[in-house]
Amino acid sequence: MLRRPGFRCALAALVLGGLPLLSGALELPPGGNKPEDVLLQAIGALRGGDSATALRELQALVQREPNFRLAQLLYGQVLAERSGVPGLVSPLADDQDPHVRELLDEYRARLGEAQHGPPADTLPSSILRLSSDHKFAIVADLPRSRVYVLQNIDGRLRQVRDYYASIARNGFGKQNSGDLRTPVGIYRVTGFTPGVKLPSFYGAGAYPLNYPNAWDRVHGRTGSGIWLHGVPSTTYVRPPRASEGCVVLANADLTDLKSLVVPGMTPVVLSDKVDWLPADTVSRQRDELTKRIENWRSKWSALNTEAYLSFYGDDFHTDDGMNKSQFVIYKRHVNEGKRHIDVKIRDLDLFSYPGEQNLVLAEFTQEYRSDNYTTSTRKEQYWRREADGVWKIVREENRAL
Repeated sequence: MLRRPGFRCALAALVLGGLPLLSGALELPPGGNKPEDVLLQAIGALRGGDSATALRELQALVQREPNFRLAQLLYGQVLAERSGVPGLVSPLADDQDPHVRELLDEYRARLGEAQHGPPADTLPSSILRLSSDHKFAIVADLPRSRVYVLQNIDGRLRQVRDYYASIARNGFGKQNSGDLRTPVGIYRVTGFTPGVKLPSFYGAGAYPLNYPNAWDRVHGRTGSGIWLHGVPSTTYVRPPRASEGCVVLANADLTDLKSLVVPGMTPVVLSDKVDWLPADTVSRQRDELTKRIENWRSKWSALNTEAYLSFYGDDFHTDDGMNKSQFVIYKRHVNEGKRHIDVKIRDLDLFSYPGEQNLVLAEFTQEYRSDNYTTSTRKEQYWRREADGVWKIVREENRAL
């Protein structure tokens, strides 16, 4: 086995654009056989100065995935470095070729996940509670070019998948049609279109998302056609920032999602920053909001109209355009004509809304019965923590079931 002390430093300087090859823990998946796993195992071998193992891993990888350009780049650099010919390896760190910069960006994204991925026994703060209707949820950490899949087992979440992903060319925080940004928010997969029914650009297929959602529309955000989709067969992945707004996965990863995603149901969190917190920290905020929503429900059911209305913020608006003052007049009038009201809620989901301060989206099925009216709806409520620490409703929408 060939070990060359100067090899690691040379590769760090010449291939990785100054990104430290040696510092920071590198979490290698034990026996992982996905292309990214093999790539990381090769990098791990380079860290140990074992160029022969790295070469063997990379050679097998490029034979398996010939369109994996980052693997090809590392493979070529290892071959060149092992040749011992001075000057054969070009200083890629100084290269202005945009294609090289894209590959270095992909390298940083992949290695950054291996070095600084979610700690064990933590959960994304964006998902506070999932009802049993949702077996899985998807969380995308847009700045880190990473997509995570969370499994819901009896209300307890655990991470079961993660994938490298590409986002929009201009980053995230979509506001307008054509701004080449990926949205930030809470969305639903609305369907699936197989690749054979799409242009080859979309690879294995596409999962459309319901952008713009209610919160987007409140803020005047425009645009459409935001999908999770694959890549053309001529490439393995796209650079970290390459789409027009969509989240783009390797075809094998998109196909892997098929058994996990339920169109019309699976929530997708597109986040500008994912905080991974201990489960008990997440549960405290979940319990606080759950109790607050139950108090709102019980005051309404008790026909305690003024206490019920106190749960709504001064800047509250309904989906049909009523402001707080109009809503108060309307609800007082309605409740005055009731002898009894019974409100039940079920299938409660709670999301800490990405890109917003102290905003939580509550979604649930509401069953309303009174002496003269009965209805079932799917309700969306946006709760904001006020300056005094009290959670109040700032937006409310109902969808017929």
